[in-house]
Amino acid sequence: MSHANSPHPRASFARGALTGTIRVPGDKSISHRAMMFGAMARGRTTVSGLLEGEDVLATGRAMQALGASVKKEGELWQIDGLGVGGFLEPQAPLDFGNAGTGVRLCMGLVGTYPFVTRFVGDASLSKRPMARVLDPLRAVGVEVVEHNENRLPIALRGPKTPLPIDYRVPMASAQVKSCVLLAGLVVPGETRVVEPVMTRDHTEKMLAGFGAEIDIATDDEGERTIIVKGLPDLVGQELQVPGDPSSAGFPLVAALIVPGSDVTIESVLMNPTRTGLIETLVEMGGDISIENRRNSGGEDLADLRVRHSALTGVSVPASRAPSMIDEYPVLAVAAAYAQGRTEMPGIEELRVKESDRLAAVARGLEANGVVCEEGADYLVVEGRGGVDGGGKVETHLDHRIAMSFLVMGLAADRAITIDDDTMIATSFPSFIGDFTRLGAGFSEAGEAA
Repeated sequence: MSHANSPHPRASFARGALTGTIRVPGDKSISHRAMMFGAMARGRTTVSGLLEGEDVLATGRAMQALGASVKKEGELWQIDGLGVGGFLEPQAPLDFGNAGTGVRLCMGLVGTYPFVTRFVGDASLSKRPMARVLDPLRAVGVEVVEHNENRLPIALRGPKTPLPIDYRVPMASAQVKSCVLLAGLVVPGETRVVEPVMTRDHTEKMLAGFGAEIDIATDDEGERTIIVKGLPDLVGQELQVPGDPSSAGFPLVAALIVPGSDVTIESVLMNPTRTGLIETLVEMGGDISIENRRNSGGEDLADLRVRHSALTGVSVPASRAPSMIDEYPVLAVAAAYAQGRTEMPGIEELRVKESDRLAAVARGLEANGVVCEEGADYLVVEGRGGVDGGGKVETHLDHRIAMSFLVMGLAADRAITIDDDTMIATSFPSFIGDFTRLGAGFSEAGEAA
């Protein structure tokens, strides 16, 4: 699905303290998986708190195209699945819009089926590399019958006899790990995946919850081996999706940088593989209280109370990148308002997100008077406790770039403008309304603030 035909510029500006309570949309990673696992489970899966952004809805439409029933009844989503091995050949290409997670996981989910499945996406997704998931699928026996230099559009045909594989993930990527594990569900025998560094483990936790046989071992160096047994009997579940920690990063940083702010973010996922931003902001001096810890569906969640804080620059360990890779753009905003130098190494993965996020963040910082240094795999921000603002930021159709710089504008000396806000709906459809209720200032670009 493409974004709106015409850009929708938006400006953010300082209005005063942010106060109140906010509940961010459901976690995107878990929402994608809830749709997929529900579709391949036997019986009905009921989901509350699902992120209803365009990315997840695209995954839901793909599951319908494969034969599952996906519908919303009141506040709940109901998915009637087909059982492992039960997907039907789609009659049209599966259009994932801008959903990188959706398309990569679905290639594993359906790629081993003995029919042709064609995957397409919007202009942004069509530029993103897919070789990282195509390589292990080829090892399973999947034929890539169409591709554009390992980019979309891509068509896959599964083998008559798929083979279980032992696969070492060459980079820290939950998407690649998950793609291989999902492919292994339709393959007789045991599929083994080794990851050198632990990445987000929602696939392992949720598959186990649906009834898959999964064994996980971690050695002394932190290397993880995950073994999944093929052809399990997955059974529908009742799921509650916790708040997305990546989306929570925006009110977190906003409350820290806007003077006088006191904001509570409710029901945020606290999976240890996803809390790198919180850990980093606390190291910078952020006043963040973790309250009301609880567990739902095997995942930890809590409420976060955040107050305005004087931040100090830090050096973020490269090893932390997998637990916060999507949050570096908004961390760069916090770094601009900190005093001193913030170093962010080991973030080359940002180059192949919805945009080249590393370059997009650097250009946005520079446009608003922030001194920074961009390297092939690092970003350094020289914070001075405040931001001049007044610049216009090119978002490159990337929702996280758009929201990060709107947050930056809430404490800047002058309003900050982004060239388009339509793509924010992919992950945080209520962003403008929710932030406005907290006291944030926004205007249509060109209007008087």
